[in-house]
Amino acid sequence: MVNDVSGDAARLVEGAFRDLVGRDPDGTWAAPGRVNLIGEHTDYNDGFVMPFALRQRVTVAAGIRDDQRWRVTTLNTGMTETFTSDDLVPGMSGWQAYVAGVAWALEEAGHRLAGADLVLSSDVPIGAGLSSSAALECAVLAALADLNRLAIEPMERARLARRAENAFVGAPTGQMDQAASTLCEAGHALFFDCRTFEARQVPLDLARAGLELLVLDTRTPHALVDSEYAARRTSCETAARVLGVPALRDVDDVDAALAKLDDGVLRRRARHVLTENRRVLDAVERLVAKDYLGLAPLLDASHASMRDDFEITVPTVDLAVQVAKDAGAHGARMTGGGFGGCIIALVDAGSSDRVAAAIGAAFAGAGYGPPSHFVGVPSAGARRLAGADR
Repeated sequence: MVNDVSGDAARLVEGAFRDLVGRDPDGTWAAPGRVNLIGEHTDYNDGFVMPFALRQRVTVAAGIRDDQRWRVTTLNTGMTETFTSDDLVPGMSGWQAYVAGVAWALEEAGHRLAGADLVLSSDVPIGAGLSSSAALECAVLAALADLNRLAIEPMERARLARRAENAFVGAPTGQMDQAASTLCEAGHALFFDCRTFEARQVPLDLARAGLELLVLDTRTPHALVDSEYAARRTSCETAARVLGVPALRDVDDVDAALAKLDDGVLRRRARHVLTENRRVLDAVERLVAKDYLGLAPLLDASHASMRDDFEITVPTVDLAVQVAKDAGAHGARMTGGGFGGCIIALVDAGSSDRVAAAIGAAFAGAGYGPPSHFVGVPSAGARRLAGADR
């Protein structure tokens, strides 16, 4: 089982900073990964999503330099990279591009930055669809903003982090990941409108209801993600044009809209987005009413829609969801962009290990590699760490 939190991450990066730089850091910051409770492929359709921040996070110790250089070290690999403003050219490759992209986005927005030393560590699983890149961007942005005493509102920080990923790194992500990593509050999910960027904290106290959320990484290598993502997006845009609306989010009468789509593929793609938006809104209502078990059928319906209408699941993911249900999960679904990655399952408190063990046994029987898992605990967004907040 993956540890929920690296409890000494702050002390680790602070100690490494002292060893590498020869002094104490000016501060330590952290930003979390996220899991999407519900709302897949609705973001680029101007729709609704509902992620929550995880305990797993990127932790950064940082300090101002007396020159215009940024030197960043990741303790995960021991690698160190150094760059200046002249190196901030979109298209940079490698992990350091996410750090350099943040500096570039801040400078592009008119903020003056001093050079800095940064030492970071991450326990957000990479390649699992839990937004490890957004966690890195948001942690570094929080550090550079505070070091340079920049008054940047949280949503603007999320926009700048997304700008770094879209325009500098070249990854065509929506705003959800950075918004979740920046805006989330402990004990809450974030209802987020991907058109207006309106955000609302929705209480998510599963423990009080005797429940918990299993997050299981199938460790399935992502295949054809870029081309399939582009194809899904194109289908959604085409369906919106046929229906005469700016985006699928603007459809009011789902049945009437689907009846206008003669192409079977367009109809299935649109049906997923339209019904998934409704499921997000229904999930908000059920969480507000503290009807946590009411989430279960929404999770199940979301997975079926992704499998049958959007066609983005793979055999390992489908097997994990089915075994989770057979082992007693109230509801389960794939989470993330698809073609691999994680599932989530709403289970009774204390049963995550048992359900995950059943999935592991099924994977072994099918010839798949072992999955990993943890309990997803709604946690706080990007922040400066101090004392008990660690």
